[in-house]
Amino acid sequence: MDCAPIKFGNEVKIGPRCGFYISNHVEDPVGRRAGYVESRPITVGDNVTVVGGVTIGDNSIIGAGSVVVHDIPANVIAAGNPAKMIRPLRHDDRYRGLEQQTGDYHYGA
Repeated sequence: MDCAPIKFGNEVKIGPRCGFYISNHVEDPVGRRAGYVESRPITVGDNVTVVGGVTIGDNSIIGAGSVVVHDIPANVIAAGNPAKMIRPLRHDDRYRGLEQQTGDYHYGA
């Protein structure tokens, strides 16, 4: 996943197994599972700490700049400080029929 750069400033503290991914997936879970992505760079400024201890549910999207301090359910968009659920994911009819190609994925209720 090396289509865009990731830059870190000075004094950045990142916990173990923390990931930074430059791929920006489409909102629709089936489209994402089919591999529709675009890449954008990541820049982490100076004196940043990334903490753990939360769970983000399957297929969810966390908005840029959000601080996740509580668990986030599956199939939602969450953002803010602290991050809160904004709305459930919308499904895009352009990706209907791809479920068979991408595996046994079923949308959440």
